[in-house]
Amino acid sequence: MDARKKIIGYLVALMAGMAQLPAGYAPATAADAKAPMVKARAVFRGKAFDTCEAPSLKTLKAWKTSPYRGVGIYFAGAGRACPRQRWLSAAWLTGARDLGWRVLPLYVGSQSPCVRSETKRSIPIGDEPEDQGADEAIEAVEKAGRLGILPGSPIYLDMEAYNDKDADCASVTLAFIRSWSSSVSRRGYVPGFYSSAESGIRHMERARKSGVGSLPSVMWFARWRVAASTEHERTLAKNAWQPHRRIHQYAGEVSETHGGRKLTIDRDLVDAPVAVIG
Repeated sequence: MDARKKIIGYLVALMAGMAQLPAGYAPATAADAKAPMVKARAVFRGKAFDTCEAPSLKTLKAWKTSPYRGVGIYFAGAGRACPRQRWLSAAWLTGARDLGWRVLPLYVGSQSPCVRSETKRSIPIGDEPEDQGADEAIEAVEKAGRLGILPGSPIYLDMEAYNDKDADCASVTLAFIRSWSSSVSRRGYVPGFYSSAESGIRHMERARKSGVGSLPSVMWFARWRVAASTEHERTLAKNAWQPHRRIHQYAGEVSETHGGRKLTIDRDLVDAPVAVIG
């Protein structure tokens, strides 16, 4: 392999978060993952749940008897499993806030070209991931604003598990994520990121170690059947995305009943930004 091919190969690997920067090289954006691009206006520490369709306010009132005080909502994006969202509105968000609930807004847009779930393969990131990421960031911010989710709030990009070891796919996926994150930040919101600990989260940590900038400011990692902890995730360095920038989804698709109302939920432990509702 000649020198030119080696350089091109290295750059591709670097953009995919699969190579380390040369010794002594310290890019200006190396601290992007350590400090939020936009300061969060509210942080919540405690238990939360997320569920496919936002529950009614009557259910949220009944669930005040539960150990949860935060709720994740899938408010926008073509990739949502429950796009109908019968209850979700600006009035619902105000009502949830007044009941004392903290809200974690999730945006499910285009998915990695090497996404593992067959149901998500119909909405892949395309050949222009930067433009696509920016466009979907604008959509996320506009729809958040219509619901009364104010600047300084987080928006969590939901990227389902993908093959992060496929260099070409990882490069495209990372380009989309970085563009989405920087575009969300420029509009005054905190860019967050949800994914499997053993794919998307591992990929973001690898990119961070490589000095890649414009990464999401908050990591929401899914690792089930382990003790709930925002501190002890093996794919993340101890000091990465700290403080108050982690959420652990520690169980999924479990049924619980509180106050006579039953929901199927994922369980989350939160130490991270939550929405400010206007």
